[in-house]
Amino acid sequence: MKLTILTGVTGLLLFVVIIELLRRRQLGEKYAILWLAVGLVVLPLAAFPRLFDGPARALGVASGISLVLFLGFVFLLLVCVHLSWEVNRLEEETRTLAEDMALLRTETEERAASDQQ
Repeated sequence: MKLTILTGVTGLLLFVVIIELLRRRQLGEKYAILWLAVGLVVLPLAAFPRLFDGPARALGVASGISLVLFLGFVFLLLVCVHLSWEVNRLEEETRTLAEDMALLRTETEERAASDQQ
């Protein structure tokens, strides 16, 4: 019973935090939708903790809780891979912008030097 209450409180807290981050514009919509979907999965699990027992048995997993933990691990692994991809893309974009800025600065300095002569 305590786990059910803890899961429900966690799901509701997740919704509140995500909505607050959205309201403050500290979290983008594409990520907010993802985390709100996670909250929508967590809340039914709080109300019906045995919900995954049937699919777990069909897959040969010992219990529904084990299946949920495994799926949660896979989900977080995918989130980490996606965020690594985003970081790499942003690093490349930052490098390109820094190179463009250096070229523009050099060009501006050369023009200023030729105008002074």
